Amino acid sequence: MGDRADGRCTWCGDDPLYVAYHNREWGVPEYDSRALWEKLILDGFQAGLAWITILRKRDAFREAFEGFDPAVIAQWGEPDVQRLLGNAGIVRHRGKCEAAITNARAWEAMEHRGGFDAFVWDFVDGTPLVNHFVRQTDVPPQTEMSVRMSKELKTAGFRFCGPTIVYAWLEACGVVNDHLVGCPRHAEVQALAR
Repeated sequence: MGDRADGRCTWCGDDPLYVAYHNREWGVPEYDSRALWEKLILDGFQAGLAWITILRKRDAFREAFEGFDPAVIAQWGEPDVQRLLGNAGIVRHRGKCEAAITNARAWEAMEHRGGFDAFVWDFVDGTPLVNHFVRQTDVPPQTEMSVRMSKELKTAGFRFCGPTIVYAWLEACGVVNDHLVGCPRHAEVQALAR
């Protein structure tokens, strides 16, 4: 089943970094509020680029964004945007850098209202949505749920969180299990759910 002889999801190809990400991280249910936020920011930076580009720069992102601490980033301003734009180790895009700061402030507000993690997981009643796609072409770029969540995030002040970005993020964070049914990780990540 699936598009590969070993059943593994095809999107990661054969790049060792990508394969390791697929085999260890992608789709694992993430319940930590700050980690969920970091992944949303990285998915926002990925917009228009290949995910492997972000993976290759992830350590540089973590350094540039001080470990993705929203409390720190929420205090940033134009000098910090300029510093980020001068950092060749990350994706240098003014709108995305400014959005990360705005999103840190929105995250803090949401965290104080009951938790960003609760906001995310309430969409699936705390249990990952398990899909049963056979081929990579069966996986949609967005869903009704990602459209709803995107709207709610934008209402809460988030940016760079359109429905396609949100759906990719939900997959990465294991809120949705979109490993192909023939992929060994399909059952493995399902077993990791709370």
